[in-house]
Amino acid sequence: MSGKKSSLTVADVARAAKVSKATAARVLGGYGIASETARKAVLEAAETLGYQPNDLARSMSTGRSGLVGVIVGDIENAFFSQAVRGISDRLRAADLNLIISNSSERLSEEIEMVSVLLRQRVAGLIVAPTDARRVDHLKAAVASGTPVVTLDRRSPDLEVDAVCGDDRGSVAQVLHRLHEEGHRRVAYVTAMMTADGRLGKLEDIGISAVRERISSFLAQMRDTGVETPADLVFTGASDDGSTADIVTRILAQSPSITAILASDSLIGARIFRELSDRGLSLPQDMSLVSWFDADWTRVTSPRISVVDQPTYQFGQKAAERLISRLKGDDSPAQTFVVATPLVERGTIGAPKGRGPVEIPD
Repeated sequence: MSGKKSSLTVADVARAAKVSKATAARVLGGYGIASETARKAVLEAAETLGYQPNDLARSMSTGRSGLVGVIVGDIENAFFSQAVRGISDRLRAADLNLIISNSSERLSEEIEMVSVLLRQRVAGLIVAPTDARRVDHLKAAVASGTPVVTLDRRSPDLEVDAVCGDDRGSVAQVLHRLHEEGHRRVAYVTAMMTADGRLGKLEDIGISAVRERISSFLAQMRDTGVETPADLVFTGASDDGSTADIVTRILAQSPSITAILASDSLIGARIFRELSDRGLSLPQDMSLVSWFDADWTRVTSPRISVVDQPTYQFGQKAAERLISRLKGDDSPAQTFVVATPLVERGTIGAPKGRGPVEIPD
């Protein structure tokens, strides 16, 4: 029986459904127009016969496969893994599958993977762009008729749907809360690499989410009287060793710096471990807030205050927008901002010997 099923063709389904081969192909391929009666007959015949669609044949006849290409910056990061789960669940409900690629936050790899996926005739792309300033490869994909949706990041030069968090607003909320407790100087720690370990021009930051967060951080710190807030941005926290070095530099400025904002959950976990290994207590010796509500943040003692990114929702929304475009939605591109609120737990407290800070209106 299994051999017979594997050799079934669209023509077999068409004969069983008593429709033309072209009609059966449209129904099984998910393109074109067919009456509800014909669609029901074809689907029932396909189920009865045990027909399995041939994605290669479909791509040859329609120019598109039933696959969606997804390119993320770092699949090991829990943010992206949960977002991919949201994408996958939503695509599966629409009878689509995905191919996952990892750019390692390198533009060259992102460009290569877009090229590979387009050669596979993917139906569409969901991408977390590594550099918002260099998106010619994504523009070319759109020009070729392949819908693109960006995830977590956006580019002003790319007219496609984008699903992002409220990066600027979340930083403002975190700093306002820390300032209420009396924190005057807060360290911002990011994995972003810079030439000399110091923050340069904001326009040189390629990842839009990183740029938005740092821009908001600098503005908020200036508003509370910090003259050189760029000195509080620590870059290059890409592994255990570099993060340990950064924690050493931060503690060397203690008690001036009394709180740390980690730009992602991997950095947050490393900072928490470093502070704990050095015998510091949170929040008595240092307050800590980490981006993204990863599992580890709820099993520490105390539990970690976080900026909550509902990344499963990010993924679902990105998939929904792509599906809508595949179905013919040609409305203007939109940016969908997902709320990313502060979830306060046990790692925000008043610094030793400090009173509250007056917050400017």
